[in-house]
Amino acid sequence: MIVVTFGYVTACWLWPFVACRRCHGTGKRPALFGGKAFGICRRCDGTGRRLRPGRRVLNYLRTIRGRDTNR
Repeated sequence: MIVVTFGYVTACWLWPFVACRRCHGTGKRPALFGGKAFGICRRCDGTGRRLRPGRRVLNYLRTIRGRDTNR
């Protein structure tokens, strides 16, 4: 269990972004009407990448530590 946790934390540190699950990393979503038309994915704002949940936690902990040391 510790090895898996350490591996996930390392992955969050090295590769903070993953492909968006809604658009599968393309940044495009099929339009509601129209065969080949597409729109920009709202979840990732068209980038095709999302921040990992573990990286969000690491960023939050970093801001808490930064607030504490700036007193």
